[in-house]
Amino acid sequence: MADNRVVEGRMVTPESLAELIEGDEVMDAEAIADADRDCPECGGDVLEVGYMPSITEFVTGWKCQDCAWRETDRE
Repeated sequence: MADNRVVEGRMVTPESLAELIEGDEVMDAEAIADADRDCPECGGDVLEVGYMPSITEFVTGWKCQDCAWRETDRE
């Protein structure tokens, strides 16, 4: 998979996608993957990224490529 993807009309890296999901800076992020689900708000494609918002936490986050919907596994 490519490292960069288009989300809401702009190119994002794994780190910038994680920051969109988290709403803050992250320490590290894994490669972006296609999630096996559709957006519950608009039906668009959803991307998945694993990231570390802090040294002691690992979070999996999902973000729609077409709208503002996002979710993490801590919710």
